[in-house]
Amino acid sequence: MNFSEKMKTWRDLINVRLEQALPGPSVQPGQLHRAMRHSMNAGGKRLRPILVLAAHEIFPGPHDPVPAALALECIHTYSLIHDDLPAMDDSDLRRGKPSCHRAFDEATAILAGDALQPLAFEILATSYRAEPELAVDLIAMLAHTSGSERLVGGQMQDLISEGGEPNEVDLSYIHSNKTAAMIKASVNMGFRVGMKGGDQVLLNRMGEVGHSLGLAFQAVDDLLDITRTSEQLGKDAGHDDESGKVTWISLKGEKAARRLASDHTEHARQHLESMGGDSEFLSELMKQMLDRQS
Repeated sequence: MNFSEKMKTWRDLINVRLEQALPGPSVQPGQLHRAMRHSMNAGGKRLRPILVLAAHEIFPGPHDPVPAALALECIHTYSLIHDDLPAMDDSDLRRGKPSCHRAFDEATAILAGDALQPLAFEILATSYRAEPELAVDLIAMLAHTSGSERLVGGQMQDLISEGGEPNEVDLSYIHSNKTAAMIKASVNMGFRVGMKGGDQVLLNRMGEVGHSLGLAFQAVDDLLDITRTSEQLGKDAGHDDESGKVTWISLKGEKAARRLASDHTEHARQHLESMGGDSEFLSELMKQMLDRQS
Protein backbone atom coordinates (compact mmCIF):
# COMPACT_ATOMS: atom_id res chain seq x y z
CA MET A 1 0.00 0.00 0.00
CA ASN A 2 1.52 3.32 -1.05
CA PHE A 3 1.37 6.56 0.92
CA SER A 4 -1.79 7.93 -0.73
CA GLU A 5 -3.63 4.63 -0.37
CA LYS A 6 -2.73 4.39 3.30
CA MET A 7 -3.84 7.97 3.92
CA LYS A 8 -7.21 7.23 2.36
CA THR A 9 -7.58 3.93 4.20
CA TRP A 10 -6.81 5.50 7.56
CA ARG A 11 -8.99 8.55 6.89
CA ASP A 12 -11.91 6.31 5.92
CA LEU A 13 -11.37 4.18 9.02
CA ILE A 14 -11.36 7.22 11.28
CA ASN A 15 -14.52 8.58 9.64
CA VAL A 16 -16.35 5.27 10.10
CA ARG A 17 -15.32 4.99 13.75
CA LEU A 18 -16.26 8.62 14.45
CA GLU A 19 -19.68 7.95 12.95
CA GLN A 20 -20.08 5.07 15.39
CA ALA A 21 -18.84 7.10 18.37
CA LEU A 22 -21.09 10.14 17.90
CA PRO A 23 -24.71 10.13 19.13
CA GLY A 24 -27.18 9.83 16.25
CA PRO A 25 -28.89 12.96 14.90
CA SER A 26 -32.26 11.76 16.14
CA VAL A 27 -31.06 11.18 19.71
CA GLN A 28 -32.48 13.86 21.98
CA PRO A 29 -31.55 16.70 21.94
CA GLY A 30 -31.31 16.34 18.19
CA GLN A 31 -30.14 19.88 17.49
CA LEU A 32 -27.10 19.43 19.71
CA HIS A 33 -26.13 16.12 18.14
CA ARG A 34 -26.67 17.45 14.61
CA ALA A 35 -24.39 20.37 15.44
CA MET A 36 -21.70 18.03 16.76
CA ARG A 37 -21.97 15.97 13.60
CA HIS A 38 -21.98 19.05 11.36
CA SER A 39 -18.58 20.09 12.65
CA MET A 40 -17.11 16.62 12.97
CA ASN A 41 -18.23 15.54 9.50
CA ALA A 42 -17.35 18.74 7.68
CA GLY A 43 -14.58 17.11 5.66
CA GLY A 44 -11.43 17.77 7.65
CA LYS A 45 -8.13 16.20 6.63
CA ARG A 46 -8.03 14.15 9.87
CA LEU A 47 -4.35 15.03 10.15
CA ARG A 48 -4.10 14.69 13.92
CA PRO A 49 -5.77 11.27 14.20
CA ILE A 50 -3.67 10.05 11.27
CA LEU A 51 -0.58 11.22 13.16
CA VAL A 52 -1.74 9.06 16.07
CA LEU A 53 -1.86 6.01 13.80
CA ALA A 54 1.45 6.88 12.14
CA ALA A 55 3.25 7.21 15.48
CA HIS A 56 1.79 3.90 16.66
CA GLU A 57 3.12 2.22 13.51
CA ILE A 58 6.74 2.97 14.47
CA PHE A 59 6.64 0.22 17.14
CA PRO A 60 3.14 -1.24 16.82
CA GLY A 61 1.65 -3.08 19.76
CA PRO A 62 -1.43 -5.20 20.45
CA HIS A 63 -3.67 -2.28 21.50
CA ASP A 64 -5.91 -0.47 19.03
CA PRO A 65 -4.70 3.13 18.48
CA VAL A 66 -7.93 4.26 16.81
CA PRO A 67 -9.77 5.23 20.05
CA ALA A 68 -6.85 7.52 20.94
CA ALA A 69 -7.13 9.04 17.45
CA LEU A 70 -10.88 9.59 17.86
CA ALA A 71 -10.44 11.26 21.25
CA LEU A 72 -7.82 13.59 19.80
CA GLU A 73 -10.14 14.56 16.93
CA CYS A 74 -13.00 15.26 19.36
CA ILE A 75 -10.83 17.75 21.25
CA HIS A 76 -9.51 19.29 18.04
CA THR A 77 -13.03 19.75 16.62
CA TYR A 78 -14.33 21.26 19.85
CA SER A 79 -11.47 23.77 19.74
CA LEU A 80 -12.34 24.74 16.16
CA ILE A 81 -16.02 25.25 17.04
CA HIS A 82 -15.13 27.58 19.91
CA ASP A 83 -12.30 29.25 17.96
CA ASP A 84 -14.79 30.28 15.25
CA LEU A 85 -17.25 31.95 17.66
CA PRO A 86 -17.87 35.71 17.38
CA ALA A 87 -16.27 36.24 20.80
CA MET A 88 -13.03 34.74 19.46
CA ASP A 89 -12.04 34.60 15.77
CA ASP A 90 -15.56 35.25 14.40
CA SER A 91 -15.06 32.98 11.38
CA ASP A 92 -17.89 32.13 9.00
CA LEU A 93 -16.25 29.19 7.26
CA ARG A 94 -14.65 26.01 8.57
CA ARG A 95 -13.58 22.95 6.55
CA GLY A 96 -15.38 24.37 3.54
CA LYS A 97 -18.75 24.62 5.30
CA PRO A 98 -20.49 27.26 7.44
CA SER A 99 -18.95 27.27 10.91
CA CYS A 100 -21.10 25.70 13.61
CA HIS A 101 -22.52 28.94 15.01
CA ARG A 102 -23.47 30.02 11.46
CA ALA A 103 -25.13 26.72 10.61
CA PHE A 104 -26.99 26.67 13.93
CA ASP A 105 -26.58 29.45 16.52
CA GLU A 106 -23.99 30.56 19.06
CA ALA A 107 -25.51 28.77 22.05
CA THR A 108 -25.76 25.48 20.16
CA ALA A 109 -22.17 25.84 18.93
CA ILE A 110 -20.90 26.42 22.47
CA LEU A 111 -22.76 23.36 23.73
CA ALA A 112 -21.61 21.22 20.77
CA GLY A 113 -18.01 22.04 21.65
CA ASP A 114 -18.70 21.42 25.33
CA ALA A 115 -20.17 18.00 24.54
CA LEU A 116 -17.23 16.88 22.42
CA GLN A 117 -14.81 17.36 25.32
CA PRO A 118 -16.24 14.72 27.70
CA LEU A 119 -16.88 12.43 24.74
CA ALA A 120 -13.12 12.38 24.10
CA PHE A 121 -12.37 11.17 27.62
CA GLU A 122 -15.26 8.72 27.62
CA ILE A 123 -13.81 7.12 24.48
CA LEU A 124 -10.40 6.74 26.15
CA ALA A 125 -11.76 5.44 29.46
CA THR A 126 -14.07 2.84 27.91
CA SER A 127 -11.78 1.71 25.08
CA TYR A 128 -8.72 1.08 27.26
CA ARG A 129 -10.43 -0.04 30.48
CA ALA A 130 -8.65 -3.39 30.28
CA GLU A 131 -5.32 -1.54 30.45
CA PRO A 132 -5.85 0.99 33.27
CA GLU A 133 -2.28 2.32 33.26
CA LEU A 134 -2.47 3.01 29.54
CA ALA A 135 -5.91 4.60 29.90
CA VAL A 136 -4.73 6.89 32.70
CA ASP A 137 -1.64 7.94 30.75
CA LEU A 138 -3.66 8.78 27.62
CA ILE A 139 -6.31 10.67 29.59
CA ALA A 140 -3.62 12.64 31.42
CA MET A 141 -1.83 13.50 28.16
CA LEU A 142 -4.97 14.75 26.47
CA ALA A 143 -6.30 16.59 29.53
CA HIS A 144 -3.03 18.46 30.04
CA THR A 145 -2.75 19.27 26.33
CA SER A 146 -6.27 20.70 26.16
CA GLY A 147 -6.06 22.71 29.38
CA SER A 148 -5.08 26.19 30.53
CA GLU A 149 -1.34 25.69 30.14
CA ARG A 150 -1.54 24.41 26.56
CA LEU A 151 -4.46 24.66 24.08
CA VAL A 152 -6.77 26.97 26.03
CA GLY A 153 -3.86 29.05 27.30
CA GLY A 154 -2.57 29.47 23.76
CA GLN A 155 -5.99 30.62 22.59
CA MET A 156 -6.19 33.10 25.48
CA GLN A 157 -2.80 34.59 24.62
CA ASP A 158 -3.81 34.73 20.95
CA LEU A 159 -6.82 36.86 21.88
CA ILE A 160 -4.81 39.08 24.22
CA SER A 161 -2.19 39.69 21.53
CA GLU A 162 -4.63 40.76 18.78
CA GLY A 163 -3.87 44.24 17.52
CA GLY A 164 -0.73 44.52 19.61
CA GLU A 165 2.87 45.04 18.64
CA PRO A 166 4.38 41.81 17.22
CA ASN A 167 6.23 40.05 20.00
CA GLU A 168 8.33 36.93 19.43
CA VAL A 169 7.98 35.69 23.02
CA ASP A 170 4.18 35.81 22.93
CA LEU A 171 4.04 34.38 19.41
CA SER A 172 6.24 31.43 20.37
CA TYR A 173 3.98 30.79 23.36
CA ILE A 174 0.86 30.88 21.17
CA HIS A 175 2.26 28.56 18.53
CA SER A 176 3.78 26.14 21.03
CA ASN A 177 0.54 25.79 22.96
CA LYS A 178 -2.37 26.51 20.63
CA THR A 179 -1.02 24.47 17.70
CA ALA A 180 2.12 22.47 18.44
CA ALA A 181 0.80 20.99 21.70
CA MET A 182 -1.98 19.14 19.86
CA ILE A 183 0.41 17.83 17.21
CA LYS A 184 2.75 16.68 19.99
CA ALA A 185 -0.13 14.97 21.79
CA SER A 186 -1.10 13.21 18.56
CA VAL A 187 2.25 11.50 18.12
CA ASN A 188 2.80 10.94 21.85
CA MET A 189 -0.57 9.27 22.31
CA GLY A 190 -0.06 7.07 19.26
CA PHE A 191 3.42 6.10 20.40
CA ARG A 192 2.21 5.43 23.97
CA VAL A 193 -0.30 2.87 22.68
CA GLY A 194 2.49 1.06 20.83
CA MET A 195 4.92 -1.64 21.94
CA LYS A 196 7.57 0.78 23.30
CA GLY A 197 5.15 3.35 24.70
CA GLY A 198 6.45 2.76 28.21
CA ASP A 199 9.99 3.81 27.24
CA GLN A 200 10.15 7.37 28.62
CA VAL A 201 13.31 8.26 26.69
CA LEU A 202 11.73 7.33 23.37
CA LEU A 203 8.43 8.96 24.36
CA ASN A 204 10.24 12.22 25.13
CA ARG A 205 12.00 12.03 21.78
CA MET A 206 8.65 11.46 20.10
CA GLY A 207 7.45 14.59 21.87
CA GLU A 208 10.33 16.53 20.31
CA VAL A 209 9.24 15.27 16.90
CA GLY A 210 5.68 16.43 17.54
CA HIS A 211 6.66 19.82 18.94
CA SER A 212 8.90 20.67 15.98
CA LEU A 213 6.34 19.34 13.52
CA GLY A 214 3.63 21.47 15.15
CA LEU A 215 5.72 24.64 14.88
CA ALA A 216 6.40 23.88 11.20
CA PHE A 217 2.68 23.26 10.64
CA GLN A 218 1.78 26.66 12.13
CA ALA A 219 4.39 28.49 10.04
CA VAL A 220 2.94 26.90 6.89
CA ASP A 221 -0.56 27.82 8.09
CA ASP A 222 0.49 31.46 8.44
CA LEU A 223 1.85 31.39 4.89
CA LEU A 224 -1.28 29.81 3.44
CA ASP A 225 -3.44 32.47 5.09
CA ILE A 226 -1.86 35.12 2.85
CA THR A 227 -1.28 33.06 -0.32
CA ARG A 228 -4.48 31.02 -0.76
CA THR A 229 -8.18 31.82 -1.12
CA SER A 230 -11.00 30.92 1.25
CA GLU A 231 -12.26 28.37 -1.28
CA GLN A 232 -8.85 26.71 -1.43
CA LEU A 233 -8.39 26.66 2.34
CA GLY A 234 -11.94 25.76 3.36
CA LYS A 235 -11.80 28.57 5.93
CA ASP A 236 -11.63 32.38 5.91
CA ALA A 237 -8.40 33.44 4.16
CA GLY A 238 -6.64 36.65 5.17
CA HIS A 239 -8.30 36.49 8.56
CA ASP A 240 -5.07 36.83 10.52
CA ASP A 241 -4.21 40.17 8.97
CA GLU A 242 -7.77 41.51 9.18
CA SER A 243 -8.06 40.70 12.87
CA GLY A 244 -4.60 42.03 13.73
CA LYS A 245 -3.23 38.66 14.78
CA VAL A 246 0.48 38.30 15.39
CA THR A 247 2.00 35.74 12.98
CA TRP A 248 5.47 34.88 11.73
CA ILE A 249 4.53 36.83 8.59
CA SER A 250 3.79 40.03 10.51
CA LEU A 251 6.79 39.53 12.78
CA LYS A 252 9.56 38.46 10.40
CA GLY A 253 8.16 38.29 6.89
CA GLU A 254 7.25 35.59 4.40
CA LYS A 255 10.80 34.43 3.60
CA ALA A 256 11.67 33.90 7.25
CA ALA A 257 8.41 31.99 7.83
CA ARG A 258 9.25 29.60 4.98
CA ARG A 259 12.72 29.03 6.39
CA LEU A 260 11.25 28.45 9.85
CA ALA A 261 8.85 25.81 8.53
CA SER A 262 11.68 24.03 6.73
CA ASP A 263 14.04 24.15 9.73
CA HIS A 264 11.45 22.80 12.17
CA THR A 265 10.53 19.99 9.76
CA GLU A 266 14.18 19.02 9.43
CA HIS A 267 14.55 19.07 13.22
CA ALA A 268 11.55 16.75 13.53
CA ARG A 269 12.96 14.44 10.85
CA GLN A 270 16.31 14.12 12.63
CA HIS A 271 14.66 13.20 15.94
CA LEU A 272 12.44 10.69 14.16
CA GLU A 273 15.36 9.01 12.40
CA SER A 274 17.17 8.58 15.72
CA MET A 275 14.30 6.51 17.15
CA GLY A 276 14.50 3.51 14.82
CA GLY A 277 11.41 1.46 14.05
CA ASP A 278 9.15 1.83 11.03
CA SER A 279 8.84 5.58 10.53
CA GLU A 280 8.58 5.59 6.72
CA PHE A 281 4.97 6.72 6.61
CA LEU A 282 5.36 9.39 9.28
CA SER A 283 8.48 10.72 7.57
CA GLU A 284 6.60 11.08 4.28
CA LEU A 285 3.64 12.67 6.05
CA MET A 286 5.98 15.29 7.51
CA LYS A 287 7.12 16.20 3.99
CA GLN A 288 3.52 16.42 2.82
CA MET A 289 2.65 18.72 5.74
CA LEU A 290 5.50 21.07 4.78
CA ASP A 291 4.42 21.17 1.12
CA ARG A 292 0.66 21.31 1.68
CA GLN A 293 -1.50 23.83 -0.16
CA SER A 294 -4.52 23.91 2.17
